[in-house]
Amino acid sequence: MPSVFAPVPLREGGDAMARAVALAAGRGAGTLAWVRSAGRAEAAVVLEPELPLAAARLAFLAAANALADALASEGPPEIPVAFAWPGTLRVNGAACGMVRFAAPTGCAEAEIPAWLVVGMEARLTLSLAVEPGERPDLTALSEEGWEGLGAAELTAGWARHLMAGLDDWQAKGPRRLSEHFLARLLDARDVPGQRRGVDPATGDLVLDRDGVRTSLSLREALA
Repeated sequence: MPSVFAPVPLREGGDAMARAVALAAGRGAGTLAWVRSAGRAEAAVVLEPELPLAAARLAFLAAANALADALASEGPPEIPVAFAWPGTLRVNGAACGMVRFAAPTGCAEAEIPAWLVVGMEARLTLSLAVEPGERPDLTALSEEGWEGLGAAELTAGWARHLMAGLDDWQAKGPRRLSEHFLARLLDARDVPGQRRGVDPATGDLVLDRDGVRTSLSLREALA
């Protein structure tokens, strides 16, 4: 793991997100809970933001970007890695994992939270008792060309890319963070005449078509 993180390994069946949330107040930024498992990768990191909760929620996008980048660096370049709003991981069009987010209960949107937790999950192998092709809506990384990729390796890659993404966001603002996320987002991507954006103050997905703007709330999607 990158040296800025303090790993907390969990046994098979552990809940990395719940563990990171439980440790957030006491252990602080850089705490990284992850699950030792042959069938899935699951990890969560504690952050200490300097922005109000509404704007700090863009850390969710950074976590999604980091997962996509980690997979792209380890897998076949011809297999598409994308997201369905807000953070369902889709590999070759099928669901394969998700990105998660947590903040202190009762924290107001304009308040700087004491901590945030961002997490990721990815299915490494299929454990469903189904015949090939019976569930085309689900997949696993091993089924799509990521043979040999383990939970520890994917977690380490995700952590490295997350650190780089957060540093880039802090240094250059949210524009590149948002553009990177939108490039992987499937929702409303191919609608003629429609423009997509991310509200830097809230992380909401903004759709503009023929001058009519609508938005999808990130806060509500993560609730």
